[in-house]
Amino acid sequence: MTEFLIANMAPIMFASLIVFLMFGYAVSFSLAACGLFFGFVGIELGVIQATFLQSLPLRMFGIMQNDTLLAIPFFTFMGLILERSGMAEDLLDTIGQLFGPIRGGLAFAVIFVGAMLAATTGVVAASVISMGLISLPIMLRYGYDRRIAGGVIAASGTLAQIIPPSLVLIVLADQLGKSVGDLYKGAFIPGFVLTGLYVGYIILISFIKPQWVPALPPEARTIKEDDGTSGLRSLTILTAISLAIAIGFAKWLPDTTPTDETIVVSMCVGVGFAFFAALFNKMTKMGLLSNMAERVTFVLIPPLALIFLVLGTIFLGIATPTEGGAMGAVGALVMAMARKRIDMKLMRQAMDSTMKLSCFVLFILIGATVFSLAFQGVDGHIWVEHLLTGLPGGQLGFLIVVNILVFVLAFFLDFFELAFIIIPLIGPVAEKIGIDLVWFGVLLAVNMQTSFMHPPFGFALFYLRSVAPTEDYIDRVTQKPIKKITIEQIYWGAVPFVIIQLIMVGLIIAFPGIVSTGGSKEPTVDAEAVMMQMRQESDSQAAEAEKTENQGDQVDPIKALMESMKDDPAKKP
Repeated sequence: MTEFLIANMAPIMFASLIVFLMFGYAVSFSLAACGLFFGFVGIELGVIQATFLQSLPLRMFGIMQNDTLLAIPFFTFMGLILERSGMAEDLLDTIGQLFGPIRGGLAFAVIFVGAMLAATTGVVAASVISMGLISLPIMLRYGYDRRIAGGVIAASGTLAQIIPPSLVLIVLADQLGKSVGDLYKGAFIPGFVLTGLYVGYIILISFIKPQWVPALPPEARTIKEDDGTSGLRSLTILTAISLAIAIGFAKWLPDTTPTDETIVVSMCVGVGFAFFAALFNKMTKMGLLSNMAERVTFVLIPPLALIFLVLGTIFLGIATPTEGGAMGAVGALVMAMARKRIDMKLMRQAMDSTMKLSCFVLFILIGATVFSLAFQGVDGHIWVEHLLTGLPGGQLGFLIVVNILVFVLAFFLDFFELAFIIIPLIGPVAEKIGIDLVWFGVLLAVNMQTSFMHPPFGFALFYLRSVAPTEDYIDRVTQKPIKKITIEQIYWGAVPFVIIQLIMVGLIIAFPGIVSTGGSKEPTVDAEAVMMQMRQESDSQAAEAEKTENQGDQVDPIKALMESMKDDPAKKP
């Protein structure tokens, strides 16, 4: 029995952790308890040296001193301040009015605002709850299908998991030992491709089932001109001019300018022109822009400026993610003060929520550290490596099995728990078989999105459930009865978006170029120059050796005489 335990300590330890979690114990305490228990068992069986666990306190202090993890409370605080300052409400109202005349317009507005909130907050709970409170009553009022309404709100909120600044990307970067900035750059395109897939699904529904996604009726379109027109022509002209200025500025920049710097700076110039044009029109009251153009500009520009402040500085290498998060938190406070929608009560609520989430993350990380240390002590990493490297199909087989494993575990664990439990086990194996860890991290981040979406434990679904009507009610605008939303409708509404997320996982595997992994450039090596330098160094060393030998001969004449006598026997006495 003892021999069996010693030989199979690693799989027994992993299975015990799953049992702990199935009983419903807190993840952090389950990890720590399982790690300590098997650590002591391993010491008693002679598998682990007692001194091996002495590094545990140092590892815990290392977690507390990790500057990268400071980005989590900064971005969380920024998101909560923006959500409570009314930015999400203004965005949804304005974009809903903009897309309202077309079928599925409200759904498009929710997806667009979800992407905007993802790029500014990075917090799923804030995005889902905000959009659920604001857009869900409007969707139900004008006849949207409940499954479509619930699914699009929950799915758009989870975009905060993949679009930078994402909390999951910060955690994955820490666990994989990679730069947060590199993962942000890598996830940028996949995030917006996923957003495009959501939009494509709504477009498809608008053709197949147009009654599920009706357009806003004329009486619900409140942003109009005095003559009753929508004012879209003015907005289109302003957008075209701003885009032309941005493109012109990008072409004016030197060809040696990095691509990411060109994109960020030129977008700042174009957006800045639109903002100052709208501001000039409002101050002078010249009437050059429509009400719609002014409203969209003043609502969109502040969050876009915050995105440029945070992500732009990170992408350009001006600031670290932690510094970018700090600037974002300050920027959010400034925006809230400008709106006069912040007080001590709101500040206290935001700080309290930030503290709870940060403590939650740290406790899980400490528990995961205890478990991983004991797991390494029983050679668990070797067991996982042999298990995964022995799979048929090489890298592709490894990726398929790992993504299936993450998808299944996501039914029971959230992304923090997945990152701290699974990534330390599979990350070294992925690196050993030649997989780029930045690309691998982005792939897993997209997969981990499903942990928020699929039943029965999808957190985004429960966030939406908390703000969705649980009883039939009378709409305050139309005075018509509105039926409640059931949990089954929310679940079924999420299924198509889970499938879309899995399609995105397949696209990243099939087309790895979607993920940019060029954050850390390798130094360029000129082989010819290296060879020339080596020849010069070799010649220099040979000349130095010859010089030393000659000097030695001059200093020791007796040695020279003896050598000559050896060569000429006639000179011998």
